[in-house]
Amino acid sequence: MPSALILGFDPHAVPGMDGDAMRAVLDKELARFADHGIHASTALIAPDASAKSVIVAALSERDWDVVVIGGGIRKPEPVLTLFEQIVNLVRQHAPGAAIAFNTGIDDSVEAAERWL
Repeated sequence: MPSALILGFDPHAVPGMDGDAMRAVLDKELARFADHGIHASTALIAPDASAKSVIVAALSERDWDVVVIGGGIRKPEPVLTLFEQIVNLVRQHAPGAAIAFNTGIDDSVEAAERWL
């Protein structure tokens, strides 16, 4: 079974975000991965110094076929440095995994499938 790791911000750790609503959307997306025969897991990070250790632990959990980096990490300019760090962590700790980008939380399956 192919595997996908989704990296994104913990919606409860982002000020002004409805964490419960965003978590419900994420859970729905994880169910879609299962419907597509893909083992999926998430690593949800806070926008702080703890992010690196959470990401490295998730990347080291298994050999991932694809790592989807969420738009919340990629798009806002203030987190550009974190995005660069994440891409390099994926390259270092999951060198066999493709890297994919979603456009929103609800199209992570399609982002992963492009590389599976």
